[in-house]
Amino acid sequence: MSADFLADMAESSRARVREARAACSESELLARAQATPEAPRLSLSATGFDLLAELKLRSPALGQLQSGVPDIAGRVLDYAAAGAAAVSVVTEPTRFDGSLLHLQAAVQALDGRVPVMRKDFIVDPYQLMEARALGAGGVLVILRMLPAADIAGLLEMARLLRLFVLLEAFDEADLDLAASLLRTHQHPAEEASAPLLVGLNSRDLVSLQVVPDRLQLMAGKLPAAAPRVAESGIVTVDDARRVAAAGYDVALVGGALMTAPDPRAALAALLEAGRSVRARPMSALSTA
Repeated sequence: MSADFLADMAESSRARVREARAACSESELLARAQATPEAPRLSLSATGFDLLAELKLRSPALGQLQSGVPDIAGRVLDYAAAGAAAVSVVTEPTRFDGSLLHLQAAVQALDGRVPVMRKDFIVDPYQLMEARALGAGGVLVILRMLPAADIAGLLEMARLLRLFVLLEAFDEADLDLAASLLRTHQHPAEEASAPLLVGLNSRDLVSLQVVPDRLQLMAGKLPAAAPRVAESGIVTVDDARRVAAAGYDVALVGGALMTAPDPRAALAALLEAGRSVRARPMSALSTA
């Protein structure tokens, strides 16, 4: 796997933005985004552990996760019924077989039950406008991909559009940047509608394989000022118990749910396992 995986993805993402902007101006898209009915609020439970359940058809590390015509509506409704706090939809087309149409279908199927997060290699505020115009309630931003000033611009746009943001880190330097961004861009009065979360991805960016124990070893380095999200490598109920015990508030789970014979039962089991070992203190983020 290329050591420049993120750089390759960023270049591809910028090309998609250029193509989309040629078809729809930024001013027109912003107007559409601001006119779109507000998404349901991200609400984390007081029981101590939540799941962001992911819809993705392919993974560079795992290969094809689902063949044939995907039942997007059925799958995201299963996720919501099993207790997911939000549904993450991968929209990157070249390596993950994603599409903005998948995001739109998920939003329509869920019909306000839980928010939908756009997961992509976000490089431009235009992509946040696309997400909001289709009804999304949140986006993922990879800290490693952009200069701090560009990320700050994304956070300002997210605040304008009332999108929650999952800041994705891979190492301690990324977590330091996340802590700095939280200090300058976290607005307590607006956290209920546009909260910031910080996630740690346990996947190596060169091999794209999960690094054993990274989530546990680095758990104490995540900022305490935002909900902490464990990303990648949560497959079994034991994995859910481990990350919950390590102090993570949320787990983002994709491949394990996409390949499960019964995704609703798999999600419910992961959620129950995480909640069985930890009770999260009440925070500034609204609780259900």
